[in-house]
Amino acid sequence: MKKPLIVIGGPTASGKTKVSVAVAKKIGGEIISADSMQVYRYMDVGTAKPTAEEMDGVTHYLIDELLPDEEFNVVIFQEKAKAYMEQIYKKGKIPILVGGTGFYIQALVNDISFMETESDPIFRKNLYEQAEIQGSEYIHDLLKKVDPISAENIHANNTKKVVRALEYYHLTKQPISLHNQLEKQKTSPYHTTPIILTMERQMLYSRIEERIDLMLRMGLIEEVQQLLNLGYSPNLVSMQGLGYKEIIQYLRGEWTLDEAVDILKRDTRRFAKRQLTWFRGQCEGYWLDVDKLGYNLEEITSKIIKHIEEFGIVI
Repeated sequence: MKKPLIVIGGPTASGKTKVSVAVAKKIGGEIISADSMQVYRYMDVGTAKPTAEEMDGVTHYLIDELLPDEEFNVVIFQEKAKAYMEQIYKKGKIPILVGGTGFYIQALVNDISFMETESDPIFRKNLYEQAEIQGSEYIHDLLKKVDPISAENIHANNTKKVVRALEYYHLTKQPISLHNQLEKQKTSPYHTTPIILTMERQMLYSRIEERIDLMLRMGLIEEVQQLLNLGYSPNLVSMQGLGYKEIIQYLRGEWTLDEAVDILKRDTRRFAKRQLTWFRGQCEGYWLDVDKLGYNLEEITSKIIKHIEEFGIVI
């Protein structure tokens, strides 16, 4: 018999934190964060990490677990999330997976296997050197020739993923997109139905801009400066997250504060658009337009509870 799992996803600023806490309190659930940034300590404001008050007594996992220079990826997430789910089940509670990192959600829900292939450090080093000398577009064009599907889904500036896809093809003579597609077709081992929060695009963009203004008032600049003072390199994956790389540019004197904020708002809007596109293309589930409900938390929670009851996740 499949174990129950509730999934609440959606773009940044769609209200996932409040909704998931409200649902958890109603059904006796505990929350696992599917967010690639909230796992890091000292990075609270820029990641919109839920405060103790916002958690409202509901246990949260995969928040504040790693230092900013520790590695975190989908494989580590999957391993840790599974372990926490077992803890939650043993308590007689239901895990609620919450976040906007769609690939992490998909990896856990579908139990995707990330096959470890042998690496070729020399081949990889050569690709990075080509990207450095000839530009990221050059190696992205190489990927287009052997794996056009991956090239379509991976941005040219994401050199790490482009290199990994090329290395996978070099080692296996198969596109990594084919492996990923086969994994996606697997049946979920959990009894689940993803719930995706959405809203009218301009409303979402307005909420994003308001959130960034709030982050600045709450001390985003001071938070980034503290991380630099603690010795964390601006080149870390964590420090390249939205809100951090822009403020670093400001602190370096490369951008004015207005420029940094404008770019942060623009890039966050684009990020939210990509999140929605990903969920629409990759995630079959229950789409809930919270804007049409006037963002009434009680009504939203009621609809979600009704849906998961009808689906048989909770009785």
